[in-house]
Amino acid sequence: MAEIKVPELAESIAEGTIAQWLKKKGEQVQKGDYIVELETDKVNVEIISDFSGTLSELKFEEGDTVKVGDTIAIVNEQGEAESTSTSLSETQAQQKETDKMDPSSKPQKNIEPQTVEDIETDNREDHSKDEKKQHTIASPAARKLAREKGIAIGDVPTVDPMGRVRKQDVTSFQAEPKKVISKENNNTSQGTAPLIDKSETKPIIHEKMSRRRQTIAKRLVEVQQTAAMLTTFNEVDMTEVLKLRNRRKNRFFEEHDVKLGFMSFFTKASVIALKKYPYLNAEISGDEFLVKKFYDIGIAVSAAEGLVVPVVRDADRKSFADIEKDIMELAEKARANKLALKDLQGGTFTITNGGVFGSLLSTPILNGPQVGILGMHKIQLRPVAIDEERMENRPMMYIALSYDHRIVDGKEAVSFLVKIKELLEDPEAFLLEG
Repeated sequence: MAEIKVPELAESIAEGTIAQWLKKKGEQVQKGDYIVELETDKVNVEIISDFSGTLSELKFEEGDTVKVGDTIAIVNEQGEAESTSTSLSETQAQQKETDKMDPSSKPQKNIEPQTVEDIETDNREDHSKDEKKQHTIASPAARKLAREKGIAIGDVPTVDPMGRVRKQDVTSFQAEPKKVISKENNNTSQGTAPLIDKSETKPIIHEKMSRRRQTIAKRLVEVQQTAAMLTTFNEVDMTEVLKLRNRRKNRFFEEHDVKLGFMSFFTKASVIALKKYPYLNAEISGDEFLVKKFYDIGIAVSAAEGLVVPVVRDADRKSFADIEKDIMELAEKARANKLALKDLQGGTFTITNGGVFGSLLSTPILNGPQVGILGMHKIQLRPVAIDEERMENRPMMYIALSYDHRIVDGKEAVSFLVKIKELLEDPEAFLLEG
């Protein structure tokens, strides 16, 4: 007998939740097969079997919390998968015995008896359908959504040429209209009470929070309870950045195969401002300030499971193209639920862009243990005074900096935002200060 245990996940993760067993008790497993999907605070992890044999025991059920090092399953390395069907010869013998005892069980007129070939075909078709449902290839996000909606993942059709079920397949399948049995037909034909609970005057859906959503909620509350968080605001005239982007975007794409977005400008500007105001690139540990001399910038991304913050490493050493490529790859991994733990750990400062959803102004919450987060917002044309006599419509963006007042003073926070504003309103400054 061999034990399958929860492996070391990451330094900051000590436990997880059994999201779904990918193998059932009694199934044959091979070394390297995925047997269970584990949901952690940050990512979903599929645990493999290090042994070949029969999965003889599952020690936890779906939804149970397990810790690193816990034994979650037992593999019988000498055993074989349990037989789930009776042989054809035994079935025929049983049928003959039944026919002798009960003549009514013999084939009636107008009903064609099944041949041996028919039985074999039916058995193969049933076995094929069952096997398809049990071994459906699906993304972790699709499996989780199907589990929450009570949908069998094997019943979900997919247009993927490889047969992989994606989250959008589950969503569209769940959105299909369901057949409703009318009250009259239900009472008349079945003689039972209607399906609608009369005690419920208003519809309510009880949906359990995912482990990740619980963790997000817990940490956001902890930050607000433990940090002296304040937010300061400024506005940026995006005219020059837009002009530069429009002039260079086509050539930029041809040379680097990635679009020139706004996030690389803000990332570069943040690094320059962090170098000038280093306490915003620090954290508090006991009675010490840990001032970091590296610049790993977290970029907040909205994913199906909630907000995640993958990290662009060494942003101070990367070009605009490198930053845009990193952001694109991390965003795609986040939306496909394929982020690894290393993608989420160790950020020193965070940037979040609520403008992509139309937000005009907001107060971002710190991503602890970091002490600063920059909020971008929607670019909107607004009348701006050019001088005492002239007004022009300019593409303006409000920017916000939330910071921990225990380590960052108001003067530093305001000066940091002013520096961001100066750099973006004069992009040539990137060449001199970057």
